[in-house]
Amino acid sequence: MSSVTQADPAKQAGSASPLTRRRPLGDRGFQILALASGLLVLVILVLIAVSTTQQSTDWFSKAGVKGIFSTDWDPATNHFGAMAFVYGTVITSVIAIIIAVPVSVAVALLLTEVVPRRWARPIVYLIDLLAVVPSVVWGLWGILVFAPWIQSSVYSHIASAVNGIPLLGSLFGPPVSGASFFTAGIILAVMITPIVTSLSREVIATVPVIDKEGAYALGATRWEMIRGAVWPHSQNGVVGAVLLGLGRAMGETIAAALVIGSSATVTSRLFATGYSMPAVIANQFPEAAGEWRAALIGMGVLLFALTIIVNLAARGIVERSTRRMRGA
Repeated sequence: MSSVTQADPAKQAGSASPLTRRRPLGDRGFQILALASGLLVLVILVLIAVSTTQQSTDWFSKAGVKGIFSTDWDPATNHFGAMAFVYGTVITSVIAIIIAVPVSVAVALLLTEVVPRRWARPIVYLIDLLAVVPSVVWGLWGILVFAPWIQSSVYSHIASAVNGIPLLGSLFGPPVSGASFFTAGIILAVMITPIVTSLSREVIATVPVIDKEGAYALGATRWEMIRGAVWPHSQNGVVGAVLLGLGRAMGETIAAALVIGSSATVTSRLFATGYSMPAVIANQFPEAAGEWRAALIGMGVLLFALTIIVNLAARGIVERSTRRMRGA
């Protein structure tokens, strides 16, 4: 009769020896390659930040912090205030995110949870095609077709209706221009909606079916299933998609330059002309020299820093919400 060897209850189930052995050369090579690629990206970002900062030191040393918060931009008198361009970039990006995010998330949920697969597939193809339309096409359509139509059909009526109302009048009152902050925000929203929708749809599609079926088994409605099973699983990925869309909106150059109006002003009137940091760099850099050129390069440094701040803030919000949900 053969003896049966009894397993040690204190020993972890399974053998850990394959994990502790020296890994094959291919695995170690892949690990080194992945680590080097990640470090290379960080090194490139640091080099970009260092080189652009060095080339903009003339502006930073002369203007200082006051130059960032100044609204006076006059190359003829060597006055280069950045606040008008920072304001235009932030305002147009916020308008684009406010319009695009609800539409994108709603379409992504519609395609994954409501529409049958055979009908959703052609819509997905169309959204993917819209995501690759060149920005100059959106800009030309915006300034040639959309801006004149919306100025005469929408902006003028809204401005006349809210003129004199304390809050709405200061936002949507006259002066009215087809090329404006709001037009640029709408065009940017149209541009980033396919991107955010595609990424959000891919994230939502990874929700395990068993989680959704479990919610239905407990008597949840479709909305309750989405709120309790789909959204907690995919919210981090959706936030990442929104950040990519926000980065596209903040860094968009040609489309924004065509439809924003090219006026370095800070105003609460959303239908007035304005300017943004990428647009002023694209429009004025070819003819700039000396401190003017340094100021435009400094705009790029400010845009780089602003993007990093926004990403860090969003990452902090995601981590806090994740910890809160785990605690719940």
